[in-house]
Amino acid sequence: MNDLKNIGIRQFLARRGIQPKYECNGYGMYLSPLREERTPSFKVDYVRNLWYDFGLGEGGTLRTLVMRLERCDSREAIRRLQNGEKGDTGIASLSPGIGEPLGVGGVSPVVCSATVPTLCILSDASLRHPALVGYLASRGIVPSVAAAFCREVRYEVNGCAFFAVGFRNDAGGWELRSARFKGGSSPKHITTIDNRSDTVIAFEGFMDFLAYLSLKHPERLRIDAAVLNSVVNLPKAIPFLSRHPVIHAFFDNDEAGRKTTSDLIRLCPRSEVIDQRHFYSGHKDVNDYLIARIKDRPKTTKTISDKQDHSCRNDLQPSKAETATIEPPRRKGVKI
Repeated sequence: MNDLKNIGIRQFLARRGIQPKYECNGYGMYLSPLREERTPSFKVDYVRNLWYDFGLGEGGTLRTLVMRLERCDSREAIRRLQNGEKGDTGIASLSPGIGEPLGVGGVSPVVCSATVPTLCILSDASLRHPALVGYLASRGIVPSVAAAFCREVRYEVNGCAFFAVGFRNDAGGWELRSARFKGGSSPKHITTIDNRSDTVIAFEGFMDFLAYLSLKHPERLRIDAAVLNSVVNLPKAIPFLSRHPVIHAFFDNDEAGRKTTSDLIRLCPRSEVIDQRHFYSGHKDVNDYLIARIKDRPKTTKTISDKQDHSCRNDLQPSKAETATIEPPRRKGVKI
């Protein structure tokens, strides 16, 4: 058992072809091996030999990482490590401090203590910072949509200050995004918008929800909506989703999205679950579809991003967006 303490998480991941996207003094940031993501939010502390996934709000030792990766219990994880990892005993001797880059660019790293990160929300306010406004514009999000559903959140990790676009969940936690960070604060939960409609639209992440509204129109949402904030939260959403006769599912075009759609159909047998993924086939998700749609427009045409850059250089001000074809079909008596 003591031998396992000498197996470095960095070496364990490297032997599986998983390398950090960048490293600072004593830690590395990886694309999470536990889920799909495009911005590295999986931190490995080389000094203490610990990991933390900001997106899941989970962390621990190499043993707990193996349990999550291999979906096995503690005893089986130890057995697998003893059988396959004993040869990998090196742990780098590093200084006790690590440099934590700010969540959005342009600021020098701050020295923090080497420990499993603790994320603490400090405050939230209207979206104003140019870096966050620019980030949302790069994702094609209409300013009035972002202003209606997001906040500028200041938070702290081990005494270091950060800020990001925040999307609040039903339990009071936040999903946090910036150009360099993807994660969230506890408690992890779903986000629901209840307008007492018989129709609901469902998304995996809040960027897809914002992208859908940006593609359609930024006016007030009249039907209900549910954002899982992670496919693992689907069971938490079932009580809300299942009360709706019609559920429009806008999940990702990958295996996880396919499985989540199938699970939703199985768990809501009395609802008509409409799989909307064919509307953005060829793209990973709704937001990717929106970004591609903007890029494909002629240069002479003013894009949503152009409108955003013009109208919200230092703030998010309401603006109109075009109505796109990617939307649930209208039903009698329901305004979408």
